[in-house]
Amino acid sequence: MSSDDDIEVHSLDQDLGDFLPASFGKKSKGPDIEAQIERSRRKVVQEVNKPSGKQASSSGGGSDDSDSDSDDDSDDQDEYPVSHELVLRTHERAVTATSLDPAGGRLVTGSLDGKANLHDFASMTPTTLRAFRSVDPFATRPSAAGETHPIHHVQFNPLSGGVFLCVAAHPQARIISRDGDIVTEFVKGDMYLRDMHNTKGHISEITAGGWHPEDKNLCITAGTDSTLRIWDINNKRSQKEVIVFKSKAAGSAGRTKMTAVAWSSSAQGPNILVGAALDGSLVMYGGNGPFSRPAGEVREAHKPQAWTSGLDISSDGRMVVTRGGDDTIKLWDTRKFTKPLVTVAHPSTSDHYPTSNIRYAPNSTSIVTGSATGDLHILNPGNLRPELVTPITPGSPLITVDWHPKINQILTGSANGEVHVLYNPDKSTRGAYEVLSRAPKKRHIDDNPELTMDQSALGLSGDAIVTPGALAGSRNKGAAASGRPKDPRRPEQPQQTPFLKSQPDDRHIAENIPLARMLHEDPREALLKYADKAQKDPMFTKAWSKTQPQTQYAELSDDDVDEEGPEKKKAKR
Repeated sequence: MSSDDDIEVHSLDQDLGDFLPASFGKKSKGPDIEAQIERSRRKVVQEVNKPSGKQASSSGGGSDDSDSDSDDDSDDQDEYPVSHELVLRTHERAVTATSLDPAGGRLVTGSLDGKANLHDFASMTPTTLRAFRSVDPFATRPSAAGETHPIHHVQFNPLSGGVFLCVAAHPQARIISRDGDIVTEFVKGDMYLRDMHNTKGHISEITAGGWHPEDKNLCITAGTDSTLRIWDINNKRSQKEVIVFKSKAAGSAGRTKMTAVAWSSSAQGPNILVGAALDGSLVMYGGNGPFSRPAGEVREAHKPQAWTSGLDISSDGRMVVTRGGDDTIKLWDTRKFTKPLVTVAHPSTSDHYPTSNIRYAPNSTSIVTGSATGDLHILNPGNLRPELVTPITPGSPLITVDWHPKINQILTGSANGEVHVLYNPDKSTRGAYEVLSRAPKKRHIDDNPELTMDQSALGLSGDAIVTPGALAGSRNKGAAASGRPKDPRRPEQPQQTPFLKSQPDDRHIAENIPLARMLHEDPREALLKYADKAQKDPMFTKAWSKTQPQTQYAELSDDDVDEEGPEKKKAKR
């Protein structure tokens, strides 16, 4: 090398920077929480009927339209907690009711299978999305072979959160603790009494219920016996107040079915009680009584004999929204309770699912409800126009919705047995966001009861009596015996208990008991089958055929018999 120009110098920092570690020490191998939350992002968010978006799209060109639509979608995802979701598949049939406690940490869901499932967000992880307890509060005695009643309504106490009200297709409502234990079972009324004021409870099926907005010990139930009954949870022997609604419809004999009820809060406005009836009436009472005469009544608020399942009152107690079985949603003003302010068309699902509801959002800034196509509709509280329509369970009706004010998350229950918890990581707290922020639970082979013989892990002793189908791994809840997915609309088949197995059926009797088939045969026909055989080959009179002489009779013609006639009978003395 004669000169310095022949020497090439490379930058060591640029070449070795790719090989040097970014940090030193032990690296954490934990899960990527951000990626875990990103996987829960919903793919479809459809925005409709935004006035500003329509005006922008009509004034601009094609590229501007696409830009404005994308901006509107992103704005809606930030405005409403619908950008991410957590799916809970815990029921085999349609989910008809959902409720969160005031803190937003415990969830209860009710279904047509008669079960109420309790979920605890504090103990769930992304790999353990299941209920910690499933109770059947309305199951009859074991002799009834598993008969139960579909649940219509569940709601946590908004003041205490320690118990929730459970209403099913049964005359008796129940108060259940947050751990699944029955605390109170209200009494059933005497069905033979004509005057409903004298009965101590409902005499027929209960359709809806709710809690008092200020007193944690009071709740209300609506029944098909044309009454609204206010209960004290500390006294289960009789209701505190009974409101008998006398229908004005012709031919109903003064009775109709109460289909929905709502009790408003008096924090910002008047305390009112509103109920809906099957004859189309909408009736309003003062929340603190007296209940002898309604403060307002609207006849034919909805079409008669159309089940009005959705009813809710705004936070200030001035507006009432109803969703009827006549495919309409109506907005009412309690200060002028005569005719609806706004009426919009909305397909109803109350024919198949009478618990389809409608709810005000926190602070009454929006109205949420479901549809028969499985979409979530967020409506404007002033004109009932849809501000956001997003699919939740396409092809499966969305039955129940709820918007929790504290954690800012939306709950939905669908006919396919799924519960969707919608949230936004930026504006939602706890709840589903807290579950997806945890590390997945590591599975062990002993967690599956089908692959282990250690019964102590299941809480069973050596002499324990196991009910068939009680273990979690004893059956596949999501599939039938053939391996195909179970139809959620198909009625649940009762389990075959050991008691039923010990009872012989007709087939067992016919195969194992001699001459059992003779019980269902005609004795005359059974004997005539052997008439020819007895004559040809007699068994008991075989010796007489050789010893007895042949009987000889006189040969008489028919004419001789007719001429002589019958012999005269001797006169009796």
